[in-house]
Amino acid sequence: MGAETPVVRVEQLTKIYEIGDQRVLALDRIDLTLMPGEFVAVMGPSGSGKSTLMHLVGLLDRPTSGKYFLEGRDVAGLSSDEQADVRSRRLGFVFQSYNLLARTTAVENVELPMIYAGVPDAERRRRALEALDEVDLTHVVDHQPSQLSGGQQQRVAIARALVNNPSMILADEPTGALDTKSSQDVMNLFRELNEKRGITIFLVTHEPDVAKNAKRIVTFRDGHIVSDVAASEAVLR
Repeated sequence: MGAETPVVRVEQLTKIYEIGDQRVLALDRIDLTLMPGEFVAVMGPSGSGKSTLMHLVGLLDRPTSGKYFLEGRDVAGLSSDEQADVRSRRLGFVFQSYNLLARTTAVENVELPMIYAGVPDAERRRRALEALDEVDLTHVVDHQPSQLSGGQQQRVAIARALVNNPSMILADEPTGALDTKSSQDVMNLFRELNEKRGITIFLVTHEPDVAKNAKRIVTFRDGHIVSDVAASEAVLR
C-alpha cells in the first residue's frame, strides 16, 4: 500500500434503518478519509451516527448507498464471506464490553482471531504471547477473565485485536466500563501503538477526556459530520 493510499475512504455513505413502517436516516451522504497512521476520535451525542459509521467501516453492517474503500479496495460490494475475510485479516476490534470468552484463558482469547485465519498452533501461541507481552500482561496469560480487572480484560482485548497485524484498530467506547486510571492506561496504550507501530486508530467515544488523546476529532450530529479538526484545535465539553 502506497503512503498516499487512504486506509479508509467513504464517499456519500448513507445508512437508512427500516423500523416498522418508519425509515430512520442514521448517516446522510458522509464523505470521510483516514490516512495511514492517523489516530481519529469520533464524537457525538447518542443517535448522531458515530456508531453506525464504525459498524460500516468495520464491515459489521452494509451501507444503504455510497462507496467504501479499505486500503484502496472497494469493499461495499463484496460478499459476506469476502467481507468476513477482509475483516479478520485487516481490522482489529475493541469493544466496551471486552467480548472475551468467560471460561477461556487470556492467551486462548488472544488466539481466537488466528484460529479463524487458519494460523498453525505453534505460531498462534507464539504470536498471542508476544501480543500479551506488548500490553504488559505476561503474568496473567493463564488467567480467565473473571480473575482479571476491567483494565486487564480490556488490554487482553487489545492484544487480541493486534495478533493478525491489522492495518486499523476500531475501538467502540473502549473505556466506557473502566475507572479513570484504567481508562488512561488503555488510552496510553492506544497512543503508543499509534506512535510506535503506526497503527491507524479509529475510536468512537462520548468522553472529551478520551477524545483528546487522539490527533484528530470528527464530530457527528444527526447523521452529518459537523466538525473535523486536529485535536489541538477541538473545543471539547
